[in-house]
Amino acid sequence: MFESDDDLERRLAEPPPRLVTDLAELTGDLVVLGAGGKMGPSLCHLARRGLDAAGRTDVDVIAVSRWSDREVEKRLRDRGVRTVSFDLSPDADLTGLPDAGNVVYMVGAKFGSAADPAQTWAVNAFLPVAVARRYAGARIAAFSTGNVYPLVPVTAGGCTESDPPDPVGEYAMSCLGRERAFAYASSRHGTPVALLRLNYAVDLRYGVLADIARAVRAGEPVDVTTGHVNVVWQAYANEVALRSLLHATSPALTLNLTGPETLSVRRVAARFGELFGVEPRCSGTEAPTALLSDASRCHALFGYPELSAGALVEAQAAWVAAGGTLWDKPTKFQRRDGRF
Repeated sequence: MFESDDDLERRLAEPPPRLVTDLAELTGDLVVLGAGGKMGPSLCHLARRGLDAAGRTDVDVIAVSRWSDREVEKRLRDRGVRTVSFDLSPDADLTGLPDAGNVVYMVGAKFGSAADPAQTWAVNAFLPVAVARRYAGARIAAFSTGNVYPLVPVTAGGCTESDPPDPVGEYAMSCLGRERAFAYASSRHGTPVALLRLNYAVDLRYGVLADIARAVRAGEPVDVTTGHVNVVWQAYANEVALRSLLHATSPALTLNLTGPETLSVRRVAARFGELFGVEPRCSGTEAPTALLSDASRCHALFGYPELSAGALVEAQAAWVAAGGTLWDKPTKFQRRDGRF
């Protein structure tokens, strides 16, 4: 299905007609903060292609990051995205950031948070206060996480946006702090905000399915204690982030962002075993609870992902079997104590 990294990146940045229609209505330039991460480059490329398809070459897509990988920055520039080098630290003076009518916020600290919770809070909760102040007159779509919810019974269908947050661990608590910072700015300054509680994006080079597939392929045991999970095609997650700018409201709109299926980790491992021609090994016993979200509100607004969970599993298996690139960025979805 995907023949190379270039082919995968092209597909991740292929704007569907519904995105093109929405981007035609965008007012002002688009700034993407934290654009150098796992999802940012494909989101910027998707936005640029979508705007071009809509005839909106007057709108700049501005990718802001420290750019630890200069090759990623160069590829974005070659694709028509304007890049800005900026250290988005909690102590930074944000007046030097470019003006824009639209902001996608992708900055976050997760792994290593248990060892340095103060830094985690500074990045995840204090920095958003300054960003919300800097862009009080813009529309903001801010990525959050489904980790703000508690573990729930796997038979319950997942948390909805009306369920109260009950985060486990410093990382999840600080992410709720991020939400509260943007929600405060939305109420205080009238800033239209959309908060996107994502879990978990699939890019084939990383993600829950990549974690399971590479374990099965290598003959390593798959821990099924956290026995159920939600995933979503990354292209859809980025599409929703961009389209949500036109749905951002004051007070802030909150959306769960994931696929419509609840996946059994054991069954996914078994399916990978079939596709690889090996017998998967599983360890542990499924707990009665898991981190699960119901994204019905998101699907009602934006439609369903292009690729179903079943299609993603097959694509992931083909990618691993063909020796496709795999990033050393495990999701650690198995953690139940909130320590990352």
